[in-house]
Amino acid sequence: MNTPVPEESEIRQQKLEALKKAGVDPYPSLGTRTATCAQVLDSFDKWQKAKKKITLIGRLMTTRVHGGLIFADLKDETGRLQILLKQDEMDEKLFQIFNDCIDPADFVEVAGILFTTKRGEKTLQVKNWKIVSKALLPLPEKWHGLSDIEQRFRKRYLDLIMNDDVRERMEARSKIISSIRNLMEARGFIEVETPTLQPVYGGGFARPFSTHHNALDADFFLRISDEMYLKRLLVGGFEKVYEITKVFRNEGVDRDHNPEFTMFEAQIAYEDYKYGMDLFEEIFENAANTVTGGTKIKHEDVTVDLKRPWKRMSLVESVQKLGGLKVDLWKDIEQAKKELGKHIDKSKKQELDRMNTLGEVLALAFEELVEEQLIQPTIIFDYPVEVSPLAKRSKDPQFAERFEAFALGSEIGNNYSELNDPVDLEQRFVEEKKKTEAGFEEAHQVDYAYLEAIKHGMPPSCGLGIGIDRMVMLLTGAKNIKEVILFPTLRPESRETE
Repeated sequence: MNTPVPEESEIRQQKLEALKKAGVDPYPSLGTRTATCAQVLDSFDKWQKAKKKITLIGRLMTTRVHGGLIFADLKDETGRLQILLKQDEMDEKLFQIFNDCIDPADFVEVAGILFTTKRGEKTLQVKNWKIVSKALLPLPEKWHGLSDIEQRFRKRYLDLIMNDDVRERMEARSKIISSIRNLMEARGFIEVETPTLQPVYGGGFARPFSTHHNALDADFFLRISDEMYLKRLLVGGFEKVYEITKVFRNEGVDRDHNPEFTMFEAQIAYEDYKYGMDLFEEIFENAANTVTGGTKIKHEDVTVDLKRPWKRMSLVESVQKLGGLKVDLWKDIEQAKKELGKHIDKSKKQELDRMNTLGEVLALAFEELVEEQLIQPTIIFDYPVEVSPLAKRSKDPQFAERFEAFALGSEIGNNYSELNDPVDLEQRFVEEKKKTEAGFEEAHQVDYAYLEAIKHGMPPSCGLGIGIDRMVMLLTGAKNIKEVILFPTLRPESRETE
């Protein structure tokens, strides 16, 4: 969007001064109304017949002057309605002030009687009005189009005004989060709060944002997860806890990633990852029904069905069936690297070369060859222990009781039976420390305070994690994570270029 020419803002400034000179307060503290636009449209015939006086309040989107008639579209949070001012049927001074000083984008309070125009347009004929807030900059004339995408995200307030589908998506997001809270409360969970600033970041594979606390003279990190603190609560005696919170990861930005995002995390005592699979599916199915009234969501040419039960496959099975690799024939890591190297992009070869275990190679094979094929909701379970440092081992000790859920080729949640064996955990921390020393910036950090906590005894439990933003993308048909975050992270823009 181009910056408005100076003349435009100057004219609005002049109108502001004219309002003040006429004794009108352009920024009163209070606005009143008797109905919203949606309520008027729902009860229009009844209120029109009763000649009920209606008071609306909202933003003017357009104005059209035809001699002694002024038509305008008034928009509030619920919708929009046409209004009409007739010069010969209202106070002459009020009509003239509106004509001379009021513009699209201004907020006004209007009172009048409902009628239907000859063209069948439902309209409020204004008998009285007052200014609620004078806008000194106009609304954009043209807002749609690829050239304006960054400006839409940068100036989300204008995006919300001009694009109703954006508001609807954000309202759906609120309903989705509410549906999760309602379901968790019905299942006996309590909502808790854990620290955003953490001395040791853990609970995921990611680089953190760091900061320094002056009074304590100590370095802290913005959390990449709240998992390690929720599990401390299990040690403390809570049995069903969850949190919906912001987490921060200092990583790349693309259609599926934003450095600041919203995470749902839960911990459930005395249950394993199979319980987690069932609850995960229920959360998504319930949210879909709440927001859309069904479980089928259309994404361009693909319709995703969130109805339970979802397809489930072990990671090894998925790599063999969908990735086309006979991993059961791999004899050693060198053979594994050689076989996988034939099927992956050259940009991944360096990462492959640094790997020291079959489990890491197997996990990379899944990411590169399988993940994008998982369009319909699918649960992949039993991950290699080497990439699951906080998950309990399966009956086959090479694997962990961990599952991830996927849809439209993207991960939508990471979950597992929690490792509560402090001896095993300590050894895995040692292995993660070796990864850090070898240059893996996203290795899990060694959290000795957490290790001490579970040495006091932690019950068997299941952990559940869902990326709320990706969940909203899935349920609303959005293509980019920025479309479901009100204020996504963007490169700062200098004032000179605005």
